[in-house]
Amino acid sequence: MATKHEQILEYIETLPVGEKISVRRIAKDLQVSEGTAYRAIKEAENQRLVSTIERVGTIRIERKKKENIERLTYAEIVNIVDGQVMGGRSGLHKSLNKFVIGAMQLDDMMRYTEAGNLLIVGNRFKAHEYALQAGAAVLVTGGFEASDTVKKLADEYELPVISTSYDTFTVATMINRAIYDQLIKKEILLIEDILIPLENTNFLQDKDTISHYHELNKETTHGGFPVVDDHGKLVGIITSRDVIGHGDAELIEKVMTKDPITVSMQTSVASAGHRMIWEGIDLLPVADDHGKLKGVISRQDVLKAIQTAQRQPQQGETIDDLIMGQMHLQSTDKVVLNFRVTPQMTNAYGSISYGAYSAILIEAATTALKTKNRKDSALENMTVYYLNPVQLDSTVLIKPVILDMSRKSAKVDVEVSFENKIVGKALLTFQLLDR
Repeated sequence: MATKHEQILEYIETLPVGEKISVRRIAKDLQVSEGTAYRAIKEAENQRLVSTIERVGTIRIERKKKENIERLTYAEIVNIVDGQVMGGRSGLHKSLNKFVIGAMQLDDMMRYTEAGNLLIVGNRFKAHEYALQAGAAVLVTGGFEASDTVKKLADEYELPVISTSYDTFTVATMINRAIYDQLIKKEILLIEDILIPLENTNFLQDKDTISHYHELNKETTHGGFPVVDDHGKLVGIITSRDVIGHGDAELIEKVMTKDPITVSMQTSVASAGHRMIWEGIDLLPVADDHGKLKGVISRQDVLKAIQTAQRQPQQGETIDDLIMGQMHLQSTDKVVLNFRVTPQMTNAYGSISYGAYSAILIEAATTALKTKNRKDSALENMTVYYLNPVQLDSTVLIKPVILDMSRKSAKVDVEVSFENKIVGKALLTFQLLDR
């Protein structure tokens, strides 16, 4: 039976897009406490089912598929620009497909403005009116108001008119940054992207006997299975090692490994892979916040996903991408790389930040491992035992040396120098992934 929390989330999913939601209404309709309703609405917000806007409230929005994650709703725009909704509140759930900056003659502006757009413009009342008639929402910059006619049109067409105190250039930058951040999120592989769903997952009940395990093992050839109770809650995991020496009639709950390691749908694949390697496990159950089994992932799934992702073109550039772009292989005999410190990588004092420095060390060490045909590795530990400030625009030399490498792990010493003086030393340990 579903918990109250799950019932509320299911109820919210059934509400029509654009519907206004309140803690009090949810609590009354589903006969739960306001605290329970509040927590469920916050979870719905995390799942991008609803959006909460100051001075407007919480509204049901369309859940976006990952391939459309960079498309923002007008409700999200309000939050990004700290705006006020002057009209058309019933259209806040809609997504925009393009924004247009109104810095041209009115006729030219309208040629570029279409249905589903967001026109960013100052106090040009005619432009507001024409944009709404064309099917576009309006974002009024500079803290200006909209006319009563425009507000009425916005309500009639269900297209938001939003006011913000920021100027047009700042607003365009903020929206661009939000879309860019979404593109980066789109590239990050999550467990939900590779999950073997529950309907395709082989699992056992805690009241089953070991003979059930042997039957499922023979049928699937899998060595391990998650174990659930009568309510579908994950209570353990059972493998071939657990059943050795036990009779077929013995209950699974007596021999299973209780409280197994789990991940959630929003865990990154990289994080799960590192955990599986570190713990030496091949099968990882996926559970929700209430412990209910949602599916499983295998080590093979994780490695395949990581290898596929490495071959994909990047759409959004992270700090790691910037660092890799500045790192160049100078010598392949003994691996030597050179690297230039750019403004994005510095701290408030103009020297390289510790975060950027760490990324440089890791990238240099993994480059050295790649020369030994170890393409897949996961950082286990890093000890920086000498570090001097490196100033902006400096070009440093990085020399990674593999000290020791076995089938499962490797130790790499990395030395960083500037103008023939050592400015950094570190020791990194990696777990090597089976290919």
